Amino acid sequence: MVWIRRNAIVKIWRQFITLLGVALLATGCASAYLPSLSISAWEVVSLPNTTSYLADVSFSDRAHGWLVGSDSTLMETADGGKTWQLRSLALGDQEYRLTSVSFAGSEGWVVGQPSILLHTTDEGKSWSQIPLSDKLPGSPSTVLALSPKAAEMTTDVGAIYRTADGGKTWKALVQDAVGVVRNIARSADGKYVAVSAKGNFYSTWEPGQSSWSPHNRSSSRRVQNMGFAPNGQLWMLARGGLIQFNDPAEPDKWSKATSPEFSTSWGLLAAAYRTPDELWVSGGSGNLLRSMDGGKTWQKDKGVENVPSNLYKIVFTSPEQGFIIGQRGTLLRYKGLSA
Repeated sequence: MVWIRRNAIVKIWRQFITLLGVALLATGCASAYLPSLSISAWEVVSLPNTTSYLADVSFSDRAHGWLVGSDSTLMETADGGKTWQLRSLALGDQEYRLTSVSFAGSEGWVVGQPSILLHTTDEGKSWSQIPLSDKLPGSPSTVLALSPKAAEMTTDVGAIYRTADGGKTWKALVQDAVGVVRNIARSADGKYVAVSAKGNFYSTWEPGQSSWSPHNRSSSRRVQNMGFAPNGQLWMLARGGLIQFNDPAEPDKWSKATSPEFSTSWGLLAAAYRTPDELWVSGGSGNLLRSMDGGKTWQKDKGVENVPSNLYKIVFTSPEQGFIIGQRGTLLRYKGLSA
């Protein structure tokens, strides 16, 4: 009788543990999948027939903008990015990978590889090619129009240069390059962060410093991308879909790395702020997430899940205007959440 009673108790406990496990699994799955936006905030833009690698977008005003990419790709829009037309450049037989475009009013700049620098003062009606020194460390990577005749240019080894005379002369802002970088980003007040090619470490620079300051990554995961929040705070995307933020008062102090969407295996590739609190993060296979509280909680934009592309760059030219660039000529346009 004692043996039978013990077996009954063991059986009851096993059933209880099984039910508890099922309940915990269901709870875990519920928290692993993010709530979705009621409607998608983005729409796919139809581009002229191209499979070029698109790299960057910039606008001279709300309606008039330019898009650049590989194979010397240059596109122009006059309706805020709803439609685009291919434009040709007289660059000879050489094909260039145009990596960055930036406008300040009617003046614009384009850089690319092999080393090329283009300049316009008439909103792109005409472009002139500005010679670059053979001694330039690396190849041009990014360019930023600052004011009339003034711009900053970086290279793929972390050199930083500034011109104040329309590109006739350039001043080096750092004495030594940082080495081959995966990506480089600039804050509104002129600071830079660069991720090493293999994602093993990152480096920072701010105006007045003669060289880059190297930093160890904050976790065992390799760094995928980094950039600045509007308040100067750094964000970091790491392998495995992780995101974390540093403390602006203590730049080497980082929050715990979190996974916005635990259930997905897609990596995170890019991030950008639409407003000081609204953050968008994109990744592999059309993965697109939004946070309204600076990264504490997240929602998923499932309206772009079927876009067959890794989304690797997000650009907001203003809170009302934004674009996401992906593989194989993919371009998404921000249309807002109003029904």
